[in-house]
Amino acid sequence: MTNLRVLVSDALNQAGLDMLDAADGVKGHVHTGWSPEELRAAIGEYDALIVRSGTQVDAALLAAGTRLKAIARAGVGVDNIDLAAATKHGIPVMNSPTANSITTAEQTLCLMLAVSRHTAPAHASVAAGEWRRSEFVGRQLHGKTLGIVGFGTIGRLVGERARAFGMHIEAFDPFVSDEDGAKAGATMRPLPDLLASADYLTLHAIVTDETRHMINAESLARMKPSAVLINVARGALVDANALADALRNGGLRAAAIDVFEQEPPEGNPLIGMANVLHTPHLGASTVEAQEAVATQAVDAVLGVLRGEKPVHLVNRDLQG
Repeated sequence: MTNLRVLVSDALNQAGLDMLDAADGVKGHVHTGWSPEELRAAIGEYDALIVRSGTQVDAALLAAGTRLKAIARAGVGVDNIDLAAATKHGIPVMNSPTANSITTAEQTLCLMLAVSRHTAPAHASVAAGEWRRSEFVGRQLHGKTLGIVGFGTIGRLVGERARAFGMHIEAFDPFVSDEDGAKAGATMRPLPDLLASADYLTLHAIVTDETRHMINAESLARMKPSAVLINVARGALVDANALADALRNGGLRAAAIDVFEQEPPEGNPLIGMANVLHTPHLGASTVEAQEAVATQAVDAVLGVLRGEKPVHLVNRDLQG
């Protein structure tokens, strides 16, 4: 490799940047403040692009990236990348599918416990000098049914940890057989049945035309009024207005939301509701995960630039 240029257009952990600096024949360039127009004007000078979720890698940007040999997403979701356009231009898109799985699963359990035991309002009450124990009576996870929508890597890690609390695990995933689900400790159910049986429903699906707003007024109406919704996946999976109505009208007991369709969630009806626990997209925000997604993304890009077969390839039409 000689005189190859890699653009990092979103904030990346220093461990990944150090890998770029140490690579022979490669120069890393960090530009996190460029506008879409500035990015399009410059992308033709780079051989590879590393992004997080902030950069929109659209068809126009890909058409301008005439030297691009690889794109890496430091993280899992690639809904900010036009995969069809990347495939058309023969550019492999890779992600970091395992780097933040454990930390996202842990955040899911964290929110599930916190919303069940009123941790945030109880903390605020004590901090304000109050002592209102009787107002914060919670519910235990033991014996409850956890419904998992999307039974991939993260969904299975959540199920594994929830079983340690004595929860019954059910899951919906059209790509997972009953046999494979059973091996992972879950009973696979059709989505309508899962919605009806879940005491806690946690989302771990990707956003597609089929899954966008899959949690809507119709699906919420199938759920128990005592149920709790947890979303540490993607905000667009949930119709926020429908969820707010269900929470306001007794159709659902509570929700714990880490992700929003628009971030920051200005004007989102869920913000400030007493029975909603919300955090600012912290699912992958641990020291360990940030380092891992950065180094996996850089390693994937360097491999392609060395002429190796792409790892964690997302646009699978380029496989082979």
